[in-house]
Amino acid sequence: MFAQIGSLGWPELLIILVIVLLVFGVGRISRVGSELGKGIQAFRTGMQDAKEEATGDEATEEAA
Repeated sequence: MFAQIGSLGWPELLIILVIVLLVFGVGRISRVGSELGKGIQAFRTGMQDAKEEATGDEATEEAA
């Protein structure tokens, strides 16, 4: 009985999606998706910069 509480199938997800579309509208959801994509891209860029900075610091420490 309790195993079924956490599992969502396609019909349930489809119903949730329809309700979200009715409540928020397509325009607002697309804006949120766009902002989420920009946030993820900024996070990835920051992680890449931090990785490059860390490897650069290691290279300068080895040279010294």
